[in-house]
Amino acid sequence: MPSILPTLAANPVIAAVRSDDQLARALDTPVRVIFLLGGDPESLPGRVQKARSAEKLVFVHMDLVEGFSRDACGLKWLAHTARPSGILSTRAPILRAAAEENLLTVLRIFMVDSSSLATGVRMVKSCEPTLIEVMPGLVTRAIRRLSESVRQPVIAGGMLEAEQDVAAALNAGALAASTSSEILWARSGACLKR
Repeated sequence: MPSILPTLAANPVIAAVRSDDQLARALDTPVRVIFLLGGDPESLPGRVQKARSAEKLVFVHMDLVEGFSRDACGLKWLAHTARPSGILSTRAPILRAAAEENLLTVLRIFMVDSSSLATGVRMVKSCEPTLIEVMPGLVTRAIRRLSESVRQPVIAGGMLEAEQDVAAALNAGALAASTSSEILWARSGACLKR
């Protein structure tokens, strides 16, 4: 079991930071893991070192780094110069290259519909990441905020495969839910009402 798993079990909140100010605030919290969402060749080594000096595990989101190529060569530079604990990416080849550099890896998967689940499973099998980050994490909260912020009705869609999924979306404020699940089509009506 990779050493990050007990760390996350003991402290499951990960600080996702974009700026130096956010990083400074994250370093003063009990958070043990930090995701750096951006940076460049000039800033990353120092930001990573600050986090490591505070005894935090620090991951760099390769897809959001500016100023060098997001390929195996850029990854190698990052691994040897900035020396993060690991890498986040939506790209399997980058994660395979990171694993070859003995970095922990996080595959970020956007779950927007049923086909993205199948794609995600294939990607996991192709790069064997240490962890998988599924986004979005709180769709029902987003539905609630959106439906409270606009006058148009909201329809929920994607990854709705069970009656409780539809019920959660409706209870969060969605007027309706679109799904490719034929079982739910057949059960539409009174049983799925709020």
